[in-house]
Amino acid sequence: MEYTQQKHRIRTGMAIASAVLLGIEILIGMCAGGWVRSYLGDVLIVTLLYTLARTFLPEKPRYGLLLPAAILLFSFGVEFLQLWGFCDKLGITNRFLRICIGTGYSNLDLLCYAAGILPCVICEIILRRKYK
Repeated sequence: MEYTQQKHRIRTGMAIASAVLLGIEILIGMCAGGWVRSYLGDVLIVTLLYTLARTFLPEKPRYGLLLPAAILLFSFGVEFLQLWGFCDKLGITNRFLRICIGTGYSNLDLLCYAAGILPCVICEIILRRKYK
């Protein structure tokens, strides 16, 4: 398969995966509770961030696992901002923003982010092999 066609297929696949994951995240946010909302949502959000990034960065992964590592660090950063009380300290009262940023720190959320990044690492390895 020609390189540009392969690039287009990967970009399209990642865009579709992003749309599906976003739909699932919205459903979880609107309808689910308990462990599904608390943990499954956290597992899926890092995968959503990865597929969204890959939609716009479909080229050959050049720097090993830099993209999944950056997304994991970003997710950890957001979680540590929750520990610090980011929303309260900045006076964020908008309900949607508070839900997106989060207001409660949990060590288990860090584990969920790590679990969610595993499929991204596998995908990155597959993409590297495909582009060799």
